[in-house]
Amino acid sequence: MGINTQHAIQSQQDEHWMRLALKAARTAAKRGEVPVGSVLVRGQELICQAGNRKEAWQTPLGHAEVIALHRAALKESSWRLLGTTLYVTLEPCAMCAGALIQARVSRVVFGARDAKGGALRSILRIGDDPRLNHQFEITEGVLAQECGQILTDFFRLRRQDLRKSKGK
Repeated sequence: MGINTQHAIQSQQDEHWMRLALKAARTAAKRGEVPVGSVLVRGQELICQAGNRKEAWQTPLGHAEVIALHRAALKESSWRLLGTTLYVTLEPCAMCAGALIQARVSRVVFGARDAKGGALRSILRIGDDPRLNHQFEITEGVLAQECGQILTDFFRLRRQDLRKSKGK
């Protein structure tokens, strides 16, 4: 199998898993959460998926990535999640990037960049910083338009609802 064929297969797999992360993000939005979804896989096996739960759980730790890592560690009976790939609709923040390092995730694939909080490419480069004890492969921009649009739509509706409530 040639490099181009391998790349095409990887791209198809990335899109498949990112669509599942988008589904988790949509579910989070329906709950009133910021629509971020994540999926953790090993090879072609789904380990777990999660959406944001900060509002429901009233915790700053309720990020989709952290929840997925926690669920996976319980399922695997190990905090070391070697050989796994995390798919997430939005570039992870510093907290989540740190958790990914602690969990020894092998690869992170994200959709949209986060200009105000992204810690893999936008503001910081935590995931591939050679000064840290673990680095992971990073692939960005998978279904970026769709991943960004779900956030744009969510916050537009939030602003409209806020204006309506102030107008009453």
